[in-house]
Amino acid sequence: MYTHSKETQSKLSPELALEILQEGNDRFVKNLKANRNLLQQVNETKEGQFPFATILSCMDSRTSAELIFDQGLGDIFSIRIAGNVLNQDILGSMEYATKVVGTKVILVLGHTKCGAITGACNQVELGNLTGLLEKIQPAIDQETTVQEDRTGNNAAFVDKVTELNVHLTMQQVREGSPIIAELEREGALKIAGGVYDVETGVVTFFED
Repeated sequence: MYTHSKETQSKLSPELALEILQEGNDRFVKNLKANRNLLQQVNETKEGQFPFATILSCMDSRTSAELIFDQGLGDIFSIRIAGNVLNQDILGSMEYATKVVGTKVILVLGHTKCGAITGACNQVELGNLTGLLEKIQPAIDQETTVQEDRTGNNAAFVDKVTELNVHLTMQQVREGSPIIAELEREGALKIAGGVYDVETGVVTFFED
């Protein structure tokens, strides 16, 4: 598997970039890792990096983006925070990744059995975590199909909030960054979402 260069990165369309992630997850699920020499990639990326994707995912120890999408050194920008929520610093990082470095896809990735989502559904308050979990509240409020047991004890409710949280974060990226929104309008960038199943390893992708 080759290391991305400025040339290979520039030739990728946003659609193909997303396809590479989908194919990588398929390899991961089938336990068929691409043949790559990581030490060689260390050498090949020492002068610069040309990743093709920016992934915002949860800090959960089971959701390493490089692993579940079978990617190597220099392939993706990986932004991780509990609940895959968005803030100004993350938006700034995304603007750098896309406008400056040239990644072709932003993927917002949630996952099943997320502790942050569960905590938000249970209205947990704990120091600085309280403010972070409040960022998930809009997804809880928007989920109206579940009328009973709207807590973290209801797995179905948590799953629905998890997916809504991804959709709302995608929307917040567009609304919060005119730079990224313009790249998407021009067709230079795709914003996609997904949910990783911690039981199967499968990522279910979707686009708004």
